[in-house]
Amino acid sequence: MTNGPRILVVDDEPNIRDLLATSLRFAGFAVRTVGNGAAAISAVIEEEPDLIILDVMLPDINGFGVTKRLRASGYTSPILFLTAKDDTEDKITGLTVGGDDYVTKPFSLDEIVARIRAILRRTMQEDDDAIIRTGEISMDQDTHEVSVNGNAVELSPTEFKLLRYMMLNPNRVLSKAQILDHVWEYDFNGDAGIVESYISYLRRKIDAHTDEPMIQTKRGFGYMLKTKSA
Repeated sequence: MTNGPRILVVDDEPNIRDLLATSLRFAGFAVRTVGNGAAAISAVIEEEPDLIILDVMLPDINGFGVTKRLRASGYTSPILFLTAKDDTEDKITGLTVGGDDYVTKPFSLDEIVARIRAILRRTMQEDDDAIIRTGEISMDQDTHEVSVNGNAVELSPTEFKLLRYMMLNPNRVLSKAQILDHVWEYDFNGDAGIVESYISYLRRKIDAHTDEPMIQTKRGFGYMLKTKSA
C-alpha cells in the first residue's frame, strides 16, 4: 500500500474512476474512489484526503454542492473539478465555491497528474516542516543541508530532490518511472538510465556514513530507502 498523498476520486462513471485510480496509483498516490456526492462527504469524514478529484455532474449532489458542504464543515484541502462542460460560467462557479482547479473531459491522464502535483506542491509545501528526518538522514529543506549520522553530505540540486523524494517514501519500492515523474517532473523526456546514474551518485554519498546500505536496489522493480526499523 502506498504512503503517497491520499487522493479521493468522485465520479459516477465506473470506467473513469477505474482509469484514474490505476493511473494515480502508478504515479505514487494512495487512491480511494466513490460514485456520488453523499459517499464523497462520508469518505472525507472517515479519512480526510489530501486532494479530491470531483466530478461536477453527480447523480445526487452536484460537485459544487459537495464542495460547499465540505468547505462549510472545515475541509480545507484542494479540490480539482472534472466536468464535461467547457463553460466559463461553470469554471467561475467552481472556483468561487472553493475549488482549486478545473479540468474538462475528455482529459489527458498526464495532465491530471501534472495538475495534481502542481496543486499539492503549492498547498502542501507551505505546511511542511523545514526538517525531514528519515532513519539516519536529516534534511533541512530551507538551507538544503543534509547530514547522515551527524556527518554533513554535499548534494547537487538533483541529488537533493531525489533524496527528498526517497525520504518522504521510506521502505517503499519506487520505480524508475515514478522517480523520473517526481524528480525530473512529468515533462522530462530522458531515459530511465539517468535514474540509475543518480541513484549510484547518491548511494556513494549516503551509504559512506551508515553501518548498512540504506539505498537498496530491488531488481526488476526499482529502488528503496530502507530504515533500520523496517
